[in-house]
Amino acid sequence: MAGTGLVGIKARWAVSALFFANGLVVGSWAPKLPAMMARLEIGGSVAGLLVLALGLGSICLMPVFGALVARRGSAWAVKRAAALFTPSLIWISLAPTVWAAAATVLVFGALIGGMDVAMNANAVAVEQARRRAIMSSCHGFWSLGGLAGAGVGGAAIQAMGETGHAVLVTAIVAAILAVAFPRILRDHPGGEAKSQPLRLPRTPLPYLIGVMALACMIPEGAILDWAAVYLQREMGASLTVAGWGFAACAGTMAVMRFLGDEIRRRFGAVRTLRVSTLIAMAGLGLAGLAGSPPMALAGFALAGIGIANMVPIAFSAAGNVPGLAQGVGLSVVTTMGYSGILLAPGSIGFLAERTSFSVIYIGLSLLLIVPLLLSRLARTADFEAAA
Repeated sequence: MAGTGLVGIKARWAVSALFFANGLVVGSWAPKLPAMMARLEIGGSVAGLLVLALGLGSICLMPVFGALVARRGSAWAVKRAAALFTPSLIWISLAPTVWAAAATVLVFGALIGGMDVAMNANAVAVEQARRRAIMSSCHGFWSLGGLAGAGVGGAAIQAMGETGHAVLVTAIVAAILAVAFPRILRDHPGGEAKSQPLRLPRTPLPYLIGVMALACMIPEGAILDWAAVYLQREMGASLTVAGWGFAACAGTMAVMRFLGDEIRRRFGAVRTLRVSTLIAMAGLGLAGLAGSPPMALAGFALAGIGIANMVPIAFSAAGNVPGLAQGVGLSVVTTMGYSGILLAPGSIGFLAERTSFSVIYIGLSLLLIVPLLLSRLARTADFEAAA
């Protein structure tokens, strides 16, 4: 594995570029969905099934790429996942029928999941090589890419059409990858890792970290999918103000992710996770107890500060579990974590019809007691202290 210095700096920016490119494509998917619904003349229920197909595809391929990372290294895996992932929006734009669209979206989701595992594994490899935490800022670059893709995607589709927009995004991502690929850190699993059978870990540690990641990601998904509905229906906010719900969370989250690596270096992963969890609990509680839209927005913004670094710490901890290939540990944790974002929206909608979103957000603040109790497991992310 490459060491520190110039090579390490290049590798650090290369993996950041991978996160940005992935976020750009995923963010570009958001405005593409309504355009695809209009082109194929499908309603919300069918579109919901397409979104479900995306999530199922993602979860299905994560363990496969975890095994590939363990056997061939994260650089080998991420290059192949990224190359296949890059033109995905073009396939979706050209799908002539609902069934063809479902197939392309399923493959799109699978490649998102595969690239996600591989690029997080490469970020762990760069952390280990440089002996410096970078995971939080990598997720910050993903947030920037997602913001860019979603922010200009609608205007680009209106100006260039669905296929033209897909070709433009593909060209931009291909250019980013052309610069990043030669600089990606080439990690080489040792002979012991290559000879290990491809099976699920027998130690409980990665599964417990996965439970921690699951509990951290459900509130993020709940704010993404339901904050606007909560603000509009229960708080009486206008549609414009309602749209600020997730924006308030996403904005503070992006800022804190760029600050998170230095915070973790200074205070340690366990303490950072505990304080982040308490802040997120306070934010979700404030949002649930809010008596006005501004107070709810303040709660979502505070929750974003806390949530920002919880998942990156969990991923870094999973990639540094002693005696376990990083790809295997990461695939377990990412699969369990992202299943929360897949399953939570429908469950929360079902519960909201019988209670209220106010009660749900208060309940989600209590859910974060789980990562608070499991926070000591994040000590494997403190590789710098171990060094």
